[in-house]
Amino acid sequence: MASVEFRDLAPGDAGWLIEQHALLYTRDEGFDPSFEALVARILADFIDNAHAPVERAWIAWDGDMRLGSIFCVHGPDAETAKLRLFLLVPEARGRGLGRQLLDLCLDHARAHGFKRMTLWTHESHRAACALYLKAGFTCAASKPVHSFGVDLVEQEWTIDLTA
Repeated sequence: MASVEFRDLAPGDAGWLIEQHALLYTRDEGFDPSFEALVARILADFIDNAHAPVERAWIAWDGDMRLGSIFCVHGPDAETAKLRLFLLVPEARGRGLGRQLLDLCLDHARAHGFKRMTLWTHESHRAACALYLKAGFTCAASKPVHSFGVDLVEQEWTIDLTA
């Protein structure tokens, strides 16, 4: 992993992220096109409204290949950051890159004075949930939903960044 670089969001990255989310979540979870639309809206909002340097995105690169992403944005209040668009392509999984991205995001949130971080995910993302738990997050809420054309268990996770 020595050759992996973590870069800011750059031209072409948003299109790649939308495509990767659409392809992977359709293939792996059976999601319909409404998920792709959600990812596109999240990215458009970030590009149009991000408050640098507090809000930040990282794209992991190995040479000329994108491996994944993670975003740190404002949460529902001034003391809460929100983790968004955490993604690893299948070829990058199991190499410790997810933990590196998560640590970057958590360290960034702490450095900018956030007291807690939240994230939204699905129970079916077992590897990511295990990573969140290991990093100190707790599952604050869990409920069955029908979203993106499938039945899911939606979860909200949170971590105290002052501990």
